Amino acid sequence: MPAPILRTERITKRFHGVIALSDVSLEIAPGEVHAICGENGAGKSTLMKVLSGVHPAGTFDGSIEMDGERVSFRSVSDSEARGIAIIHQELALVPHLSIAENIHLGSEITRRGLIDWRQTHLRAAELMERVGLKENPATRVSDLGVGQQQLIEIAKALAKDVKVLILDEPTAALGESDSERLLDLVRGFRDQGITCIVISHRLREVLSVADRITVIRDGATIETMRRDDPETNEGRIIRAMVGRDLDSLFPPRDPDIGDELFRVEGWTVHHPTDPERIVVDDAAFTVRAGEIVGFAGLMGAGRTELAMSIFGGSYGSAVTGRAFKDGTRIDVRTVDQAIRHGIAYATEDRKQHGLNLVADIQENVSTAALTRLSHGGLVDRVRERKIADAFRYKMNIKAPSVRTITGDLSGGNQQKVVLSKWLFANPDVLFLDEPTRGIDVGAKYEIYGIINELAAQGKAIIVISSELPEILGLSDRIYTMSEGRVTGEVAREDADQELLMHLMTAGA
Repeated sequence: MPAPILRTERITKRFHGVIALSDVSLEIAPGEVHAICGENGAGKSTLMKVLSGVHPAGTFDGSIEMDGERVSFRSVSDSEARGIAIIHQELALVPHLSIAENIHLGSEITRRGLIDWRQTHLRAAELMERVGLKENPATRVSDLGVGQQQLIEIAKALAKDVKVLILDEPTAALGESDSERLLDLVRGFRDQGITCIVISHRLREVLSVADRITVIRDGATIETMRRDDPETNEGRIIRAMVGRDLDSLFPPRDPDIGDELFRVEGWTVHHPTDPERIVVDDAAFTVRAGEIVGFAGLMGAGRTELAMSIFGGSYGSAVTGRAFKDGTRIDVRTVDQAIRHGIAYATEDRKQHGLNLVADIQENVSTAALTRLSHGGLVDRVRERKIADAFRYKMNIKAPSVRTITGDLSGGNQQKVVLSKWLFANPDVLFLDEPTRGIDVGAKYEIYGIINELAAQGKAIIVISSELPEILGLSDRIYTMSEGRVTGEVAREDADQELLMHLMTAGA
């Protein structure tokens, strides 16, 4: 193997006395795609932040070498000056600026001291085409979905002259086709001699694109394996990640499905800023008590918009249609009405819409049903803490206490807090939008078990997921959507990825 372009020696990083990284040593070869795998909280993102200067020199022990030379990054600017760029899992865009402005923020194209808007938009359009984002460069970022915003982050990184590109869960917000397009881009970077470090929980993607794979567990490097080694497979990676075998990626379930609990008819939603544009077109579906219904579709198919509009009109304008619960028509025009009718929606974007990241676990768990804890306008904090503690134990939330700030938790544990919040509200109908996005295989298994348990209690569960194996592994029935319309309904035993993809692209 050629001399490494990037090397770490015994990196150790602590947060408030807790060890996040312990003597991590890593070598990255020039021009390779190197995947980093591990459970949530294993230290993957912390390591990448050390490499990119987010955690500056002096805040950790150990050393970093680039091209054989020891380096000390005091800031992100220092690492970028050496050719390292990182795309974080958390979006770092300015929502009220345009796509073009975000892509060139900090590296504006100027002419005679003024921004050259023509070149700015032309260059942005080129980068957007490379990542497959079909929007006007002048479009405001706040008008785009989380998946499209992730593509902007990637385009923004591509605008830099990079030698080492770090991608932290780059496909977590993307559907199947967009993920494959991104992986093709990564393969293209490798052909161009750009080194890529990819953090991903999608093991099939890792095995399809990585040259080597390093597993981190509990802040320490466990092993590095070559993809072309005959013994390298998903099972080996999972064993290294969790320290045990997972007999199945999905826990066993014996469905006990009852009568129809929830039904939607003729549901139509218009775009919030463009009333002429129909985002959801005459959609209809049903879900029964104890049933898990999956919604599959490509990015922009309208799945999230359908769920959010049903949940108190949280998305869209001129929303029309009929919703029925237990055969009786209900009014869900406001979030309060939806919650009172026993409907809950766990958002795909837990960081922006699902949680208060500066509040602790206790406060987040109680937010959707504070009335159950209040007396005379005051919240019973003792009972609130006991309930949050019970959910911390039941959901296996890895935190020292319920007073831990939610923003300090790993993605998987944050998702468990989101689920705890809605479980405390005790809904009858629960929409789960990308419930395992950016979560490792071990945490996924736990969340799948929680979903199965909710169904066993007679809840009606609607799962929206961009991962077809997840849809197939969880669902009793599956609806497909394309361009805002429901294009198919398939029983679990009749479904496969090829059929679903055919229905997901119908009319597209």
